Amino acid sequence: MLFTDRKEAGILLAAALEKYRGEDIVVFALPRGGVPLGVEIAKKLAAPLDLLITKKIGHPFNPEYAIGAITEDADPIFNPGEHGVLDQNWLEWELKRLRQEIKRRRETYVGAANIQSLEGKTAIIVDDGIATGFTMFASIAALKKRNPKRIIVAIPVTPEDTAKKMDQMVDAVVALERTDDYLGAVGAYYVHFDQLDDAEVVSLLRSMNVKEEKADE
Repeated sequence: MLFTDRKEAGILLAAALEKYRGEDIVVFALPRGGVPLGVEIAKKLAAPLDLLITKKIGHPFNPEYAIGAITEDADPIFNPGEHGVLDQNWLEWELKRLRQEIKRRRETYVGAANIQSLEGKTAIIVDDGIATGFTMFASIAALKKRNPKRIIVAIPVTPEDTAKKMDQMVDAVVALERTDDYLGAVGAYYVHFDQLDDAEVVSLLRSMNVKEEKADE
């Protein structure tokens, strides 16, 4: 499956999630790439949109190679085969740096806005795709600490082996494509896959707020 862009992927995912409309839902987008999809899903399901800010932990000698992930308020997760051989001084420094970046993003994107309560609610986590799955696994672990009624992962494309792991971790995985022949990168499934910057994320979130304010008038 090839998506034109993140907006189209979000529209298609929103349609696949239609059966959850009417439930007490909070949509959690993983910035930056998951935000355009989260906007479309939140609009379709008439649900609030929040962020779940995660950062990949890259290998010290190859930052693009993920060895784990960290979220705002949960312990980091690691590939067990990598964690034990890492320089612990480097790891402590890197985790501190990533936490500072997560804090910066939260303040930039939503400022002092309160994090959505999840008690008794359905949490839908959305991103623009999955490769290793570390950031999604970390996100799931973080949300479980907040006692939702159930957790649903919504994703355009995922390797089948990663999807099977998520099947064991959440109540449902809604994926437009689960594949045994993963193309190696999320961007390979999009015609247009430009990297989003902070200003674009803020603009998307503000567009949601404007719609909510008009609905309240």
